Amino acid sequence: MIYVLDSSAMIAYLNKESGGEIVRGIIQDPGATCLAHALNLCEVYYDAHRQSGEAMAESMLAELAADGVIERSDLDSDFWRNVGQMKSRLRRISLADACGVALTQRAAGHFVTSDHHELDRVASAGACSILFIR
Repeated sequence: MIYVLDSSAMIAYLNKESGGEIVRGIIQDPGATCLAHALNLCEVYYDAHRQSGEAMAESMLAELAADGVIERSDLDSDFWRNVGQMKSRLRRISLADACGVALTQRAAGHFVTSDHHELDRVASAGACSILFIR
């Protein structure tokens, strides 16, 4: 099973927040492959950097990599066109989440998030399978 983690899911996991235990279960599942788009990793990085500094931000990224989360930097023309069309249709979705959803579509996986305010509409539209962690 393939899972694409958005920043809210990774932050919940790293900070042991509500829903983080679901993400932990996914990451520890030997049958799961966990991906994260570079823009979602950037959100994790800047959130940690802003709150706790560079060392903590680097530590969090290292922990994700050590736990097997695979960084994907897809941004070829088919990919970014899909992202642009999605933002045009759905409007209230961040660029990072649109990249995560597009990666989920490309990988035929499940998008893991806590962001109902942005992604309920994506789930209703059937853009991809979404697992809400809270």
